[in-house]
Amino acid sequence: MANKSVFATIKGKLLPRADAVNHEGAQAYSLTPHQALAQLASTGTFNATFYADTREQLDQVLKLAWQVEPEFLAKTAVHAYETGYMKDMPALLLAVLSMMQGHDFDLAFRRIVKNGKMLRNFVQVMRSGATGRKSLGTRPKRLVLEWLEQASDVEILRATVGNDPSLADVVKMVHPKPKSASRAALYGYLIGKPHDVLALPDMVKAFEAFKRDQTLPVPDVPFQMLTSLPLTQAHWVQIAEKAGWQMLRQNLNTFARNGVFEVEGFAERLATRLRDPEEVRRSRVFPYQLMVAFSTVDAGVPEVVRDALQDAMEIALANVPSIEGRVVVCPDVSGSMSSPATGYRKGSTSVVRCIDVAALVAAALLRRNPTARVLPFENDVVDIRLNARDTVMTNAQKLAAIGGGGTNCSAPLARLVSERAKVDLVVFVSDNQSWVDAIGHAHQGTATMQQWQKLKAMNPGAKLVCIDIQPYTTAQAKPSADVLNVGGFSDRVFDVIGTMLSSKGDPDHWVRTIEAVKL
Repeated sequence: MANKSVFATIKGKLLPRADAVNHEGAQAYSLTPHQALAQLASTGTFNATFYADTREQLDQVLKLAWQVEPEFLAKTAVHAYETGYMKDMPALLLAVLSMMQGHDFDLAFRRIVKNGKMLRNFVQVMRSGATGRKSLGTRPKRLVLEWLEQASDVEILRATVGNDPSLADVVKMVHPKPKSASRAALYGYLIGKPHDVLALPDMVKAFEAFKRDQTLPVPDVPFQMLTSLPLTQAHWVQIAEKAGWQMLRQNLNTFARNGVFEVEGFAERLATRLRDPEEVRRSRVFPYQLMVAFSTVDAGVPEVVRDALQDAMEIALANVPSIEGRVVVCPDVSGSMSSPATGYRKGSTSVVRCIDVAALVAAALLRRNPTARVLPFENDVVDIRLNARDTVMTNAQKLAAIGGGGTNCSAPLARLVSERAKVDLVVFVSDNQSWVDAIGHAHQGTATMQQWQKLKAMNPGAKLVCIDIQPYTTAQAKPSADVLNVGGFSDRVFDVIGTMLSSKGDPDHWVRTIEAVKL
């Protein structure tokens, strides 16, 4: 008699054959080079994650970059920078693109290298040899020179913050030909060469004067240039008053330590800026960045400032869709989700874990959709009671406090199937490395697809969105008209969910989004 474990009858529609294994060795679906690169470009950080080390991610991206067309590579780099707010990934893709024929590199470079930080990132990648060369080359050098020529004095000074390489290193590499006495003096000042002090830009003169005499007004230079000086409380107040929105958010504890909030009325003024809708939107702040700021502020930061961070969170999540129908959100709370969302990085590992991101997405969807069900899962579904009227911060902290166990992506779907639940949309937020529900034979598909097929039989119009917040190249659900795999964890995922629901469905939605980028 035939082996029933191999030739078991599969009820209903045939499942797509699993053609890959994930990092746990369990059945999964591979992504095409375009799909995989789109995922990695949105989530890849080149830091070690729970499953993948730095070199593995780098090798995957380099391999995929040479398997797609230069135009798609350029658009992916632009999308990663402008929509995913990534830095290292766009720089790497640009470096690869610089070795390909055509004008795509020039077009993408001008879209991505908008500031000194990105200029130094790009030069660092080129010099590292990661893409097969350690020099800039003719085209990259020309574009670096173009950036230096067009940058304002303020942009040049901002670019001096940071090393490896420093802006001085970049200037020495490309030998720019200054078009004015002021710029010639500025280049000489940066690289420590003789220069005309009187020709220096006014802000540099003011900075040098302040270094000699701190009774002078605080110069309008990048904040980091001042921190090594003996600053007083009054100086710190001036710095905070001139600071950009992101700098305010990132340095609340520093301001508290230096007595800024002891100045009468200053906490209220700063809080007003933090909750200003226009400033929040202009800052392009990640919701998870606000969650970090809220979670890590010291006791010295006044309550009014803490409350302003929560108000800013509500503004940052304004694009979370209010969805008609029955919504189920499934945040992964397994052990692997305790790893940093952007990977382990010596000296600068993010305090934001994958589980924090999953909890934040779930809490945000619940806030906008009060009737939504939240089914956290690890080995099985974890029962928890959440109040939709609580703040996003509160519910996110409750979910993130669960943690532990193995990964079983099919568990929430199995629960819904057993209940014969009526659903219109199911949203997963996970690292996508399911293994507890591993199936031995590829022809049976994954357990996630098996349970999804059963749920679809009960709810023909239902759709599934799987948000993969770690840079891996396999999926538990095969992309189709009603299944969308999303790479990334910025608040833009909510736009994608809304688009998915309003469209007819496209298994390559993420790829189409990148292809729509205009260079």
